[in-house]
Amino acid sequence: MSKIKAINNGTKKEAIHKKAAELFREKGFARSSMRMLAETMGIEAASLYNHIGSKSEILESICFKIAHQFTLHLNEVVSKSDSAISKLENLIRFHIHMMMVSYDELYVANHEWKQLEEPFLGEFSNQRKVYERGWVEIIQQGIKNKEIKETHPHVAVITLLSAVRGLEFWKRNQKNISIKELELNMTDLLLNGLIKKTIK
Repeated sequence: MSKIKAINNGTKKEAIHKKAAELFREKGFARSSMRMLAETMGIEAASLYNHIGSKSEILESICFKIAHQFTLHLNEVVSKSDSAISKLENLIRFHIHMMMVSYDELYVANHEWKQLEEPFLGEFSNQRKVYERGWVEIIQQGIKNKEIKETHPHVAVITLLSAVRGLEFWKRNQKNISIKELELNMTDLLLNGLIKKTIK
């Protein structure tokens, strides 16, 4: 059995988390085990416990790492004096970027977070609500400033977030399209729609 190898100058714990995220995405958190994780890394299960305490601890780290990155970015966007549309475009592009660079971890945070134990489950659920509320406030700002048409802010947010999370389907199928083209097309469709405007 080999030793745990760090990835891209990171720590051994980060290497474990990265491999665990891949395993949790493929098998699901409940069906994954520390032994399975050790086997995929080519190490003894005992070696894992030199760096982490439990499978649940790994899930907590993955979920809150992702939550922190999204919350931090949202706060940066909200603090700017940009238009509501520019803020939404920024957020959409960030979601696309995260899907490309942290797919496994993002997938786990989106689908396996309900497997968290208390008090982490409640805390993570609250962070999700606060994040979505930030989007709602941007939509409300856009409606108030006449940038966005009158619509139900919560419905708009659910639609936008569902669309960007739907990138998981694209990721699984790996369509022949560049990230730049994906960002351009997706932000245009979500913010401008499919209907072609005609000049009267």
